[in-house]
Amino acid sequence: MSASDRASDRASDAAPDRIWTIPNILSLARLAGIPLFLWLVLVREADIWAFVVLVVAGASDWFDGYLARRLDQRSRLGELLDPLVDRLYILATLIGLALRDVIGWWLVAVLVGRDLLLVILLPWLRRSGRIAVPVTFVGEAGNFALLCGVPLLLLGTVPGLWGTVFTAFGWAFALWGTYLYWWAGLRYAREMVRPARVVSSEVDPRSEQEEGVDDSR
Repeated sequence: MSASDRASDRASDAAPDRIWTIPNILSLARLAGIPLFLWLVLVREADIWAFVVLVVAGASDWFDGYLARRLDQRSRLGELLDPLVDRLYILATLIGLALRDVIGWWLVAVLVGRDLLLVILLPWLRRSGRIAVPVTFVGEAGNFALLCGVPLLLLGTVPGLWGTVFTAFGWAFALWGTYLYWWAGLRYAREMVRPARVVSSEVDPRSEQEEGVDDSR
């Protein structure tokens, strides 16, 4: 391996530790929008503007993931921060709507209970040497459904026919998202308690042979 190749490998190894990347800045901006949302919902009761905040947050959630892949700016902080901000938005929205009597506290308890289960299992994850469970399609789909359904429930406060329509679609998304949220949580729990996979001895000889071939060239 040449010196330039070794240098590029070192750079790629250091890349996951980056903090000030465009996707991380977007995630921090989304995080700052949570108190703004709660103020709009609970103090001003400006539901339309609160809905706009959620829409912008949801769009930026997709956009920061796209930029992380497009600009090759994936980082350990981003892997932890992005799902954390999603969960905080879901929690803040649920609490805000429950305090406004738009939804029942039972839905808050069901969703918070799932996250508490994962928090309890965190020691098993740390013991295996991992810092986070890989994001799955089911988990992303559950987050997406909840982030669509809960804002629609917020728009259900609008009087008249549109309020009824928003409420119906909101509950459809929210209940489906709750199911996927728990399904993903149980899969995460299984991954947490499972020992970290160890590279088998069957792979090492092949890699050593490949290295031997490279050295002989």
